[in-house]
Amino acid sequence: MSTGPAGLGSEIVTIVNKLQDVFNAVGTSTASIDLPQICVLGSQSSGKSSVLENIVGRDFLPRGTGIVTRRPLVLQLIHRPSTAHQNGGPPELGKDGDAAANADEWGEFLHLPGQKFYDFHKIRDEIVRDTEAKTGRNAGISPQPINLRIYSPKVLTLTLVDLPGLTKVPVGDQPKDIEKQIRDMLMKYISKPACIILAVSPANVDLANSDGLKMARDVDPEGNRTIGVLTKIDLMDTGTDVVDILAGRVIPLRMGYVPVVNRGQRDIDSSKSIALALEAERDFFENHPSYKGKAQYCGTPFLTRKLNMILMHHIRATLPDIKARISSQLQKYNAELMQLGGAMAEHNSGNVVLSVITEFTNEFRTVLDGSTNDLSVNELSGGARISFVFHELFNNGIKNIDPFDQVKDGDIRILLYNSSGSTPALFVGTAAFEVIVKQQIKRLEEPSLKCCQLVYDELIRILGQLLTKIQAFKRYPALRERFNAVVVGFLKNCMTPTTKLVSDMVSMQACYVNTTHPDFINGHKAMAIVNDRLNAAKPPPPQSDPKTGKLAPGVINNNKDLDVEAKKDETGFFGSFFTSSGRNSRAGTAKKTGGISTPSTMEAPPPIIKPQAALSERETMETEVIKLLIHSYFNIVKREMIDMVPKAITLTLVNHAKETLQKELLQELYKQEVLEDLLKESEYVVNRRKEVISMVQALNKAEEIVAGV
Repeated sequence: MSTGPAGLGSEIVTIVNKLQDVFNAVGTSTASIDLPQICVLGSQSSGKSSVLENIVGRDFLPRGTGIVTRRPLVLQLIHRPSTAHQNGGPPELGKDGDAAANADEWGEFLHLPGQKFYDFHKIRDEIVRDTEAKTGRNAGISPQPINLRIYSPKVLTLTLVDLPGLTKVPVGDQPKDIEKQIRDMLMKYISKPACIILAVSPANVDLANSDGLKMARDVDPEGNRTIGVLTKIDLMDTGTDVVDILAGRVIPLRMGYVPVVNRGQRDIDSSKSIALALEAERDFFENHPSYKGKAQYCGTPFLTRKLNMILMHHIRATLPDIKARISSQLQKYNAELMQLGGAMAEHNSGNVVLSVITEFTNEFRTVLDGSTNDLSVNELSGGARISFVFHELFNNGIKNIDPFDQVKDGDIRILLYNSSGSTPALFVGTAAFEVIVKQQIKRLEEPSLKCCQLVYDELIRILGQLLTKIQAFKRYPALRERFNAVVVGFLKNCMTPTTKLVSDMVSMQACYVNTTHPDFINGHKAMAIVNDRLNAAKPPPPQSDPKTGKLAPGVINNNKDLDVEAKKDETGFFGSFFTSSGRNSRAGTAKKTGGISTPSTMEAPPPIIKPQAALSERETMETEVIKLLIHSYFNIVKREMIDMVPKAITLTLVNHAKETLQKELLQELYKQEVLEDLLKESEYVVNRRKEVISMVQALNKAEEIVAGV
């Protein structure tokens, strides 16, 4: 190979061509490597195909109306000096073949290795055939590229990607979102920093309306990696030219613009050769008054040389980054291959199961203890979530239980009467206190059992995280399923003694009310507190007469010293159980019997006796004492449950799992008769290993290609 600049440039471009072939051969996108390339961008009928054919010097691209280019065409041009041939000509030519075919120019498709196409008409047919094979005969598009390599002494070594033309309105069988589909495909190519954009625009249309340039500006607003090509210069109105555009006074591009003249439709229909078209292009620029002074910077030959130099310098600038990316990708895929069991994927069943059990149980303990290396900084995880259940959810759940949201003052009054039996109580009865407080203690069982369930759910959550994290489970789905079943069954078995212990703790509190607890307020103190509260709420005592110093009449002995008969409003011990309307209705009934009142007549008690009036002073005092006692004792029980339930759950569920789970897994999984079934690899792992091996081989080959540069 030549060591001059041209030879060195060809060598560098050829290296990238080889890299493209390596990655395309394994069906892998080069996006992760981001190889430098020139992408041809423009609207339909802007002259893209004619520009490419002029660069190659041969007719080989499909033509027609609508979207002709429906898949990206990676066109690799390779300069190859002509050689003397003893056989005369290429073997495939016949009478109806390409008249310009010769033994020095041929094309090769990556999907047809080893097959040479000397007839460029057959290259066009193969492009159409392979496009329809992937996209069908309708006007659909596909992002899967066609790789075509052309060897010729007439070309400079260059790589171009011909992209589908931009369109606005769907025509015929085209999908309704064809514009979006094409735009999304083009953006995937031109948005890569290593992509040089060749924006083709017709010169006979206002440049501000160029679809290709507009899209190029979206990804390259400074115009640093865009080169403009102006077609149809010969079709511009008389007296107009593109001198201002070429000078960068309209839409400046760092790489500038190149004007070209392509064959018109009449030339194509009359089979005008590319060679004659290039001759006509040169004559046009050399004789046109606006361009003849700069004719050497116009036309397809200059565009080809310019692209060759741009691509060569661009590749040279990006090669260090390409090497680094290849090395990084190789390291990544080698690590994944090791996780998938390596290229040979051999294993000893017993050792694999033992190592997985050991890894799982160690991880289980470290997650619960918070000693894992990958602690999250965004959210609580593992044992911290269980602590949250204990000290936030359960704690607040117990504290928020109000014993008097279900037991009202009237209920306490009825209980006080019922607990005193047939003899009215002289003092506040303790039976009512015990009945109510035991009922309320039973309410603590539900949140305590809920706490057990929440901790169980957190252990299941940890199980799911470990099944996802440990790589062996991805490789062996049967082992994963069996692991999941064994651990879930083990934790369910642990729940039985845990819930029994917690329920028993509630029953223990309810079966014996310890009124001698040091934190419990006793009855005498409760009475004193209630009396103080009630006295503070009473109106001030009546004042004595300031003149005589004597108390006002009726104050002595609380109005009882001068009364011989009972007052009319005195209602007796069960007074609050009847309303004044009820008494009046009975009196009214007596009057209706003849106007004679019979107060001594006794009636049978009603079927249901409930209090109707507000609490009397005595009832209020007794009710408040009972409430104070209940509140004091219930708070003691709540504090003890908040303290003891987490300890019980930790003992019988959390710690038991940490200490016994490994033994359970060994008993259930380390059996000779099930080992082989457990270690059957999933279809995904087998296929993924093949893909990763292919990728590692491609990257190794790519590393060899760039190593000597």
